Amino acid sequence: MKLAPLLKNYELLADRADEAFQKMGNEYGPCIKCERQCSDCCHAVFGLFAIEAAYIKTHFEQLDGEKRKSALLRCNEADRALKRLEVKMQMHGDDDPRTQALVMASERISCPLLDEGQDCIIYSTRPITCRVYGIPTMVQGHTRVCGKSLFRKGESYPVFNLDGVYGDLYALSRELLENAEKGDPAKADLLVSVSRAISTPLDDLLYETFE
Repeated sequence: MKLAPLLKNYELLADRADEAFQKMGNEYGPCIKCERQCSDCCHAVFGLFAIEAAYIKTHFEQLDGEKRKSALLRCNEADRALKRLEVKMQMHGDDDPRTQALVMASERISCPLLDEGQDCIIYSTRPITCRVYGIPTMVQGHTRVCGKSLFRKGESYPVFNLDGVYGDLYALSRELLENAEKGDPAKADLLVSVSRAISTPLDDLLYETFE
């Protein structure tokens, strides 16, 4: 499987997100409250498309052994918390995506990539969702923004279209699964948790997670 070209295309999407964040910082800097060791976004619940899971897994494997070992231990607690959330959503009994998104947004689950010093151990290669968390974004047709920011309700600001990026991630994931030996491109819209992405061998991740 030719993974490198697909990961390069993914990096172009990540660069687009970084550029959007930088532009917002230049124009609306006082409204953005992101800073070192602010880990609000590191407790948000979200999933990764296959291409992003593969990208993060690839870079996670390049870390030193102690950092990987500690992160994998943190995966256990994250997985337990995600299981509790899954049960909670099943009990809620509502299949509406907006309602599910609200339930997920109310949860606080620490990302296993967040270390004891409140730093992301793969910060330079972190997911796109993390890269734009502090600025206004469009998700499922609705504008969202970090609760710590000073963007004022009712005022107009540029909005980063995460929905559009998710469409691009889906397309790259579909291509990835088409080229994976046992991948199923029809399941390119399925998401995987960060803990599953870093704790599963890449070949198994592309097969087992999406089977």
